[in-house]
Amino acid sequence: MQVVTKEIDINEIEGLVLVVIDLQKNGLQQDSERGIPLMGGFTEVVDRTRSLLEVARRLNIPIVFTMEEHRADLLDIGRELDGAEAIHCLESDPMTEITDELGRRPDEALVRKRRYSIFFGTDLQIILRGHRAKSLILLGALTDVCVHYSFVDAHQNDYRTFVVEDCVIGSSQEAHSAALAAMEYLQSGAVVTSEEVISEIFRVQKVG
Repeated sequence: MQVVTKEIDINEIEGLVLVVIDLQKNGLQQDSERGIPLMGGFTEVVDRTRSLLEVARRLNIPIVFTMEEHRADLLDIGRELDGAEAIHCLESDPMTEITDELGRRPDEALVRKRRYSIFFGTDLQIILRGHRAKSLILLGALTDVCVHYSFVDAHQNDYRTFVVEDCVIGSSQEAHSAALAAMEYLQSGAVVTSEEVISEIFRVQKVG
């Protein structure tokens, strides 16, 4: 399903924060090792995300990273194993950590989460208030799971929210495309490219 977007309204953009969702080292593993299905192109998504982060850092735009992790005894896994996913993102597994290529800095917050949404049971809202956030840009994985559910919660918490379609990756191409369409349905103009972020959204921050 093709996503139809409207032109970005730069007057809507203020208090901008980038949120990098679950781009973890296990993205390089095979599905059977990772426990989660993943469409191709993880390395390319990481590369484009890194480029976007470099521009954001030059403009002093706040960046927040999130990572999903679970206890070895699975007390916190809930119903995540009811569907297509196997055991994944264990605290004891070094592949659960954020991928090194993104170069997270010490002053960039890391939110550890036990559920799909970045808002559920985390201190993200406290961090966003500290940054005086009103607009969010979402990047990461999976488009149809953690990114989508996080977008919905951001929307319901009244953030103007964007998702960068070439910096997110889904469980499959079909699920990826459907999730982008669902997010665009909630906020027209939400689905953007990394080029649009740099040329339009970041430009507002630079001159603002």
